[in-house]
Amino acid sequence: MNKKILSGLITASLLSATLAAPAFAHQQGDFIVRAGAMMVVPNESSGEVLETLGEFQVNDNTQLGLNFTYMATDNIGIELVAATPFTHEVGLGATGVIAEVKHLPPTLLAQYYFGDASSKFRPYVGAGVNFTIFFDTEFNDTGTAAKLTDLDMSNSVGLAAQVGMDYKINDKWLVNASVMYADISTDVTFKADGVEQKVKTDLDPLVYMVSLGYVF
Repeated sequence: MNKKILSGLITASLLSATLAAPAFAHQQGDFIVRAGAMMVVPNESSGEVLETLGEFQVNDNTQLGLNFTYMATDNIGIELVAATPFTHEVGLGATGVIAEVKHLPPTLLAQYYFGDASSKFRPYVGAGVNFTIFFDTEFNDTGTAAKLTDLDMSNSVGLAAQVGMDYKINDKWLVNASVMYADISTDVTFKADGVEQKVKTDLDPLVYMVSLGYVF
């Protein structure tokens, strides 16, 4: 009888420990918020500017990245990518840096998470739509000295693709790394010595993000 009682107590203890163990999971209904460093690395190309000055060059920039994911099922998530405004310097061949521009690139993605709800490590892929808003586009002193004025850039809508991974630290906290490609094209308009100009420019950046996440 004592052996049966002891066996029953051990079984009950193991069951209790199993039930009390944290659920390292992405489950249907979870809401995940991530925040960290996001770097935009443009892969720019443009038409020749004024036929002789070459193409635009755009530098990298890092800002606070945010994303918000809702798990529609254990394996399918819907994510909104956001960030604080990015600021880029625009160069033009031997002329040097001629302008500074800002943009916001909100992106909506559908994601597929590999593994199951009990996995601590969840790699994923995503695809969706990027909407990039350009603002505060201004020529600097070098640009205005070259008689360039009235800089403007059209907003962009394009496809986006993503790969990433989450690693659960516990049932609430996780670390994340991801890379996203965004199809961003804009018409750059300006005046050169008073004459209207328009140059189609593709930015097509890779967007890298390392972040810490919390599961609600």
